[in-house]
Amino acid sequence: MEVAVMLPRVHGFKPWKQPPAEMQDTEKTSVYDELQRYDFPIGILPKGVIAYELNSMTGEFSVYLNGSCRFMLSSYELHYAPVINGVISKGRLRRVSGVSVKVVLLCWLNIVEVKRVCDNLQFSVGFTSANFPIRSFEKSPRCECGLRCVHEDDGELGQKLPVSSS
Repeated sequence: MEVAVMLPRVHGFKPWKQPPAEMQDTEKTSVYDELQRYDFPIGILPKGVIAYELNSMTGEFSVYLNGSCRFMLSSYELHYAPVINGVISKGRLRRVSGVSVKVVLLCWLNIVEVKRVCDNLQFSVGFTSANFPIRSFEKSPRCECGLRCVHEDDGELGQKLPVSSS
């Protein structure tokens, strides 16, 4: 079971690129529980979160993965940086940094906002957006193979996404 650590948020504090190892083992509310508290499905974040920070007053957050993460979702290739930042409120993520989507064949665009609209998530890259059903995010994807991995726990089959150096 993966456990993410809730780190204290101090005014003016700049997030770490990687949290200290001693802060990664204590059990707190998981980042996936926090997502659900704000009306988001857990699958909006991949597996591999090692820690997170959340200022419950402002909604500012930082999520720390155990490395960068890339996988396919429908016909889109997503990339998560090792650190994801933004502001969360009920049904809305804004000022998002650290998540991008590959469009056409060569262009990567940053996802800047995610809104929950009824039973859909609307992902915005600023000048356009795309909607996906909430049910597509019931499980957290795994890096490289997304939701098509071979999972011992649920018997799903899949294939790994080739890793490119970009």
